[in-house]
Amino acid sequence: QLQLVESGGGLVQSGGSLRLSCAASGFSLDNYSIGWFRQAPGKEREGVSFLSRNGRNTNYADSVKSRFTISRDNAKNTVYLQMNSLKPDDTAKYYCAARQTSLAYVSYVPGYVYDYWGQGTQVTVSS
Repeated sequence: QLQLVESGGGLVQSGGSLRLSCAASGFSLDNYSIGWFRQAPGKEREGVSFLSRNGRNTNYADSVKSRFTISRDNAKNTVYLQMNSLKPDDTAKYYCAARQTSLAYVSYVPGYVYDYWGQGTQVTVSS
């Protein structure tokens, strides 16, 4: 079965840290660019961070720049989102997504359609 599975969410106090993981099964992430998205209740889904296939290019939403770091470990077929200095506004369900691409250096293109989505992991930041 081809799927992405997120983990690492939870409840954390403001200022704390969490590391989300996104593990692929049934396929290799080597040929995929990755995106992390989040959706809070009553709000639209927003892109948080994006990573190119070669792991060298990243994009971050302004709201998370300097606090979040996206990375990948192709040997483990896993992508990570390190989240530091968490704020209550970061509370949301976080999803990873993968898009197969021949462009090794492109992390994000507006309108990208992703091939696979995970089921999401909840992050709750208390004040």
